[in-house]
Formats: sequence, C-alpha cells, structure tokens
Amino acid sequence: MSFDAVKIGLVSVSDRASAGVYQDQGIPSLKAWLQNALLNPIEFVEVLIPDEQAEIENALKKLADEHKCNLICTTGGTGPAKRDVTPEATLAVAHKEMPGFGEQMRQISLHFVPTAILSRQVAVIRGESLILNLPGQPKAIAETLEGLKDTEGNSLVKGIFAAVPYCIDLIGGPYMETNEAVIKAFRPKSALRKPTEGSVS
Repeated sequence: MSFDAVKIGLVSVSDRASAGVYQDQGIPSLKAWLQNALLNPIEFVEVLIPDEQAEIENALKKLADEHKCNLICTTGGTGPAKRDVTPEATLAVAHKEMPGFGEQMRQISLHFVPTAILSRQVAVIRGESLILNLPGQPKAIAETLEGLKDTEGNSLVKGIFAAVPYCIDLIGGPYMETNEAVIKAFRPKSALRKPTEGSVS
C-alpha cells in the first residue's frame, strides 16, 4: 500500500541562528522526529528567520498560501521576552484558532519544568494548513509531539501529534499515517480509512 504525500513547512525563529551565530537545531530536530513518526512520503519546505513579526507572518502566509503546506511547524520565539513574537505572528495570519494544542503543550511541559507556564505557544488554521508553534529546544520538541510514556512504553500524557492527522483530515488534507512505535494517531472509527481504499504500490 502506498501513502498520501504530505507537504510540511518548518520555520525556525531565531535572531542568532538566522544570523549565523550558531547552527539552528530546531529544524533538524523537527525534521528527524517527523520522518520517524510518519509513514507518508514528506516534502519539507524549510525557513530560518529572525524574531521579526512581519517576517514570520510573511513566511507563514507563503507556506500556507503558495506552497500549500498541509502542516506548518514553527520552533522558537514563544516565551515572554520582548523579541518573542511567534504567537502574535501566528494569530495574525489565522482563520481559526485551535486553543487545545497550546493547552496540551503546556500541560506536557509542566511535567518537566515549572517555567512551562511562561510558554505562549498557539495553534491555528489558515486555509487548509494547520500551523503549530512548538518549543525551541530539541528535547522539548519531541516531548511535546510525542507525549510522556512510562518505562514500559505506555502513554502517560498524550502528545499533541496524536490529534494532528485527524485535524488535517477535517481541513481537507492528505490522510496521514503514523509509526505507532513513536505516536499513535487517534481518529473516530468513522474516519478510519479501510485498507482497501489505499492504492497498492
């Protein structure tokens, strides 16, 4: 069986990384996690920009409207510092806000650090694109997407990515299928694709 192709935009928001002061870690971490988590063939569109609201807005619009990315993930710029404007830029380009994603991201992070309440990540829909603000640190990115598991691999707290494939379904995107060893996507039974519906490769 072959899987639907998925286009994903990756946006790293960092003054210093975009200026070449240090190597960006956000995009490589996101890319590696997504390649491990999804069974679908993925086309990535990558953007590295400074903490400038206008630039972030333009990047998100271009990824959604021109590149037609099904999913857009940003990393960085979501704290309370003056230069942290990723949530403002994301909300400015939104057609719909999806507050549950931000709530769950903070809930996951609070298991590790009390400063998780300082995070302002949001999620929105623009057209047929789901835009997610993710943390800036590679470890936190994986924890947020994947959730928490006990020593036997059982889920303790659901990662936000469990809800992403069904959200993409609802906004008209491709059918995303996950590697259940990493994250199990949740869909209502009525939304599950029967094996015979997929094309055979």
